[in-house]
Amino acid sequence: MEAKRLAKIMKALSNENRLKLYLEIAKHEESDFEAPECIISDIVKIFGLSPPTISHRLKELANADLIMTEKRGKYLVARTNKETLGEVMQILAEVEGA
Repeated sequence: MEAKRLAKIMKALSNENRLKLYLEIAKHEESDFEAPECIISDIVKIFGLSPPTISHRLKELANADLIMTEKRGKYLVARTNKETLGEVMQILAEVEGA
């Protein structure tokens, strides 16, 4: 992974609200829910942030390729990008082992 892309990912996760949002989406995927996606309107209720604020945070995570969003009827759903997460984890493991 090139340094510029990694820096973009790390910058996206450096904000507390973005990190919490990302972790909530990931937590939803690991739960026993039927759908692996997370419905964003549910997240708005959890965080108590305004929908435009959540939307802005989601765009930043999506621009860093950490999540993917999709419109399903009247709902917006999100899921983590496992490929990007795997790359980041690999880099962190290499750094730790160095």
